[in-house]
Amino acid sequence: MPREMLIGALADAADVGVETIRFYERQGLLPEPPRSDAGYRLYGAGAVRRVRFIRNAKGLGFTLLETKELLELQVTHTSSCEDVAGRTRQKIAAVEGRIRELNRVRRVLHDLVEACAAREETSECPILEVLDDHEPDD
Repeated sequence: MPREMLIGALADAADVGVETIRFYERQGLLPEPPRSDAGYRLYGAGAVRRVRFIRNAKGLGFTLLETKELLELQVTHTSSCEDVAGRTRQKIAAVEGRIRELNRVRRVLHDLVEACAAREETSECPILEVLDDHEPDD
């Protein structure tokens, strides 16, 4: 891997798009790199590792803010693995909450499909009735 690379090479090496790299820079997840005399961004090999870290954290459901905090813990010498584990436990609790909510939604959808099986006209469809049942705006 070259010592310094342009944004396209970084994007290829980290398996993300060029706009993703720029977005991470704007969000403060990736420090703005030095530029060449011609104004091109020049990234080091550490940038590939950092972008992959961000991508992997995103894949596990961490928000950009949570990822930024994890990156800060990675370079803070006063933090410990327990600090990271604590944040990960918080993420697990949030994921479990989402799973419970998705399971509830699945049960409701299954019930609606079962209720719909006995009807024929869409004007009497319980699924459409539930979706149309809303509170009037005040």
